[in-house]
Amino acid sequence: MAATRIPVEGVGDASRQLADRLQENRAGKPVGVYSICSANRFVLEAGMLQAMRDDSSLLIESTSSQVNQFGGYTGQTPSQFVTFVKELASGIGLPAERILFGGDHLGPNPWRNEDPTLAMQKAAKLVRDCVRAGYAKIHLDASMHLAGDPGDPHQPLAEEIVSERAAELCKAAEDEHAKVGDKSSLPLYVIGTEVPIPGGELSDSHAPKVTTSGDAERTVEMARSAFEDRGLLSAWERVMATVVQPGVEFGDAEVFPYRPEKTRELSRLVETKWHGVFEAHSTDYQTHTALREMVRDHFAILKVGPWLTFTFREAVFALAAIEEECLGSRKHVTKSRVRESLERAMLARPEYWKGYFHGDEEALRFARKYSLSDRARYYWPHPDVAAALQLLLNNLTLYPPPVALLGQFMPSQAARVLDHELSCDPCNVIRDRILEVIDHYAAACGMGVPQ
Repeated sequence: MAATRIPVEGVGDASRQLADRLQENRAGKPVGVYSICSANRFVLEAGMLQAMRDDSSLLIESTSSQVNQFGGYTGQTPSQFVTFVKELASGIGLPAERILFGGDHLGPNPWRNEDPTLAMQKAAKLVRDCVRAGYAKIHLDASMHLAGDPGDPHQPLAEEIVSERAAELCKAAEDEHAKVGDKSSLPLYVIGTEVPIPGGELSDSHAPKVTTSGDAERTVEMARSAFEDRGLLSAWERVMATVVQPGVEFGDAEVFPYRPEKTRELSRLVETKWHGVFEAHSTDYQTHTALREMVRDHFAILKVGPWLTFTFREAVFALAAIEEECLGSRKHVTKSRVRESLERAMLARPEYWKGYFHGDEEALRFARKYSLSDRARYYWPHPDVAAALQLLLNNLTLYPPPVALLGQFMPSQAARVLDHELSCDPCNVIRDRILEVIDHYAAACGMGVPQ
């Protein structure tokens, strides 16, 4: 495999900026991009504010479980998600053309319990819908066992099957783009996957094994061969990254940090044997130093999601405590009880957390609120929870808390209020808290002001 330049011919401005930045990383410049994988309104708005601060493009991605042709757990199709994000951007003031949409783990994962033919038909439909909606970055992931697939379902699916199915999905994307014509730029692709499967944070105390350079090279070569067999070599030139496991992960209560000494051989693969870079998933909760080291070592695309929604949950819980202190004795004010509403929703529909948390009832109660995997993120769209959150925001807008009380629960935001850098509006306070996390990623990628 010869190491060549990531091509940018035929791609739009935001895609071109992404490809150029990844090429700079391959050339040895410690720059990269972060990808916000979330459909949470406050998280997305915070990312937009960061992009405006940095005068940069913003990469926003949805997973096949979040957003698909059947609505996913957000209730949105790809076109609806794009419209939703663009409406948020309009309200924030970020030009829509500075947003790059991506599909994360696009493949048959939501339908893995179905027959392979049917599951792949649904996956191909999802990919086509994403391309039609304007997604320009497509992560092709067919790594999961489907019903009836050969082999042990608890072991990785045969790489030949994974590569063939990824190429099949790429063909669907290319065919759909040909129909769309000039309405969208040529898609950029990502191949490969980390272990565990998407959404499956570690449940034990062992750090994940770092992908070997040999395994990564074989993944790339087998994918290239599968693309070639389907006449997709022009699309292969737009495969800009492969997902590997850099040894970072998080569980309910622990974080496995990046160890650069374990990835040195893997990093050299980018410099010598292939035209792309690495995409790192599950980078949540890594230190700023670790994130900078990852970018330096060619993990040039940093995916983040649960850390941002975890921080959103922290901010909401802090505001709920402020509401209780500030308004608890006002009998004419209806309190939001947002924490209680969230707990009721999680107990009523346990499918998003029950297989991930373990222990007695007290341990489960604690994990539902405070697990680093943040399974609570699935429940904020629930009508009762959304209504409680809106009531909390309304209450604290009508009765702004004194800065001393804000400082008790959110000292950084209180300091910015005192410095006249931030208003005490609860929505602004939540976004500002999330921005503290995004700042780490922007700085690590060479976008923001170094910390």
